[in-house]
Amino acid sequence: MSTPSLSAEQEALFRLIEDTREHVFVTGRAGTGKSTLLQHLAWNTSKQIAVCAPTGVAALNVEGQTIHSLFRLPIGLIANGEIEQSDATRKLLNAIDTLVLDEVSMVNADLMDGIDRSLRQARGRRAEPFGGVQIVMFGDPYQLAPVPPRGDEMRYIRDHYRSFWFFDAKVWAGEGGDDGILDLGRHGADLNVRELTEIHRQSDPAFKALLNAVRYGRVTAEMAGILNGAGARTPPDPADGEHPIITLATRNDIVNTINRRHLDELVGRMQTANAEISGDFGRGEANYPADVELRLKVGAQVMFLRNDVSSFGEPPRWVNGTIGTVTRIAGDTVRVEVDGTEHDVEPAVWERFRYNYHPGTRTLSRDVVAEFTQFPLRLAWAVTIHKSQGKTYDRAVIDLGSGAFAPGQTYVALSRLTSLDGLYLSRPLRPSDIRVDPDVQRFMSTALRARS
Repeated sequence: MSTPSLSAEQEALFRLIEDTREHVFVTGRAGTGKSTLLQHLAWNTSKQIAVCAPTGVAALNVEGQTIHSLFRLPIGLIANGEIEQSDATRKLLNAIDTLVLDEVSMVNADLMDGIDRSLRQARGRRAEPFGGVQIVMFGDPYQLAPVPPRGDEMRYIRDHYRSFWFFDAKVWAGEGGDDGILDLGRHGADLNVRELTEIHRQSDPAFKALLNAVRYGRVTAEMAGILNGAGARTPPDPADGEHPIITLATRNDIVNTINRRHLDELVGRMQTANAEISGDFGRGEANYPADVELRLKVGAQVMFLRNDVSSFGEPPRWVNGTIGTVTRIAGDTVRVEVDGTEHDVEPAVWERFRYNYHPGTRTLSRDVVAEFTQFPLRLAWAVTIHKSQGKTYDRAVIDLGSGAFAPGQTYVALSRLTSLDGLYLSRPLRPSDIRVDPDVQRFMSTALRARS
C-alpha cells in the first residue's frame, strides 16, 4: 500500500520514532497531517508495532485494535493491583517493540497506567516504564476529551490523579509506588512532545490565525466579530439549484431530526441497504463504522465514510468526508454525483483486526477477525461535530444550539472548514462557546515551553 509523501517536519518526526526508543506524543492543530504520519509509520516501520485506539471506530480507522481488546483489560476503572493475564496475552505483549496509540486524548489517566502496568507485568520488567516498550501517541487534546468518570470512579481519580487526562498518568510523572506492586517513584517515563505546525487543510493565513485563537481560547472581540460577520449569512436555497450545506451540530437528536426531515421531503421510494456483519465485530452501533440500515432515496445528500481505494494510481474520486448527492439506486450500486461527476459506489468492507503472536518466528501478525460490509455512505444534511473529526468541508452550517458543552467543540467545528468563505453560523458565537480545558492549557504550555 502506498502512503502520501511526508513533509520535512513529518519525515523528521518519523525518523525520531523509527531511529530511537523515545516515547513520543505527536500532536498538532487540525489539518497538520497527524493521520498521514501515523499511516506512514504503520506501513514503513522496521519495528514490530501494534496500533490501537480507545474506541472501536477509532481502531477501525487506523486498522488496529482497541486498547481493552489488545491488553484484555476490564471495562471501567483499572485502579491498582495485579492484572489478570493469560499466557497468550503475555507472549503477545512481549513481542511488541513499539505501541502506537491513536486518539490518545480520549485515554483516561488510569487506563494509561493500566497499559504501563500490563506491559511491565507481562514482560517481567517491572522497574522499567511500559516494560521497555516504546510508546508513540497521536492526538490533539485541544479537540477530543476523555469521557469523565462518574460516581466512585470519579472520586478515585480525584484522590489519585491531578486530572483524568492521559498526560497526568503516574507513569509520566514518575509517581506512585503505593500499590505494593510497582515502584514508579524512581522510574518515571520521559515524554517527548512534538507538535506538527504546517497546516495542510487551510491556506489562508488570516483564517489559520483565527482558528489558532479559538484553539487556545484567545479570541478577541475583533476576532469574534470577523467570525460572526462571515457566518451571519443565510445558506443557499436548494430550490435555486444549490446543494444543501451540511450542518455540524452538537447533539445526535438534532442531527437525526435534520436528516430525517430532509429525507422525508424527497419524493420517490425509500430503499434500505442492510449491512452484512461476520465474525466478532462487537455489539452496539458505537462499534460500527457505518449504518446497519442505510435508508436512501434519489436526491439524498450523503457523505463518504472512507477514501476511494480503487483509483489505481489516479487521483481519488472521493475522500473520507466528501459530500455528494444520490442520483440512482440499483441493487449493488449507488450512483453519487460529486462536483458534477457521477460515480458508481459499491459496498465497502471494514475489517476488524486482532494481533496474534507466533512462537516459531517470534513475530506478531495482524489477523482479520470480523468484517462489516456496507455502502461507505451516511446521510449528510447534518452530522455531529464529534463525528466530523478528521473530515474536511468547503462549506458548513455550524449549529451550537444552546452552547458548546465540551471544551474544544467549537474549535473542532470551525477547523473542519477549508476557508472562512464556507462558514455559516446558525447563531452568533458567544464567549461561552470558546472553551479550553485548563488541564490541557497547563500541560501543553509546559511541554512546549520545555522544548523551546
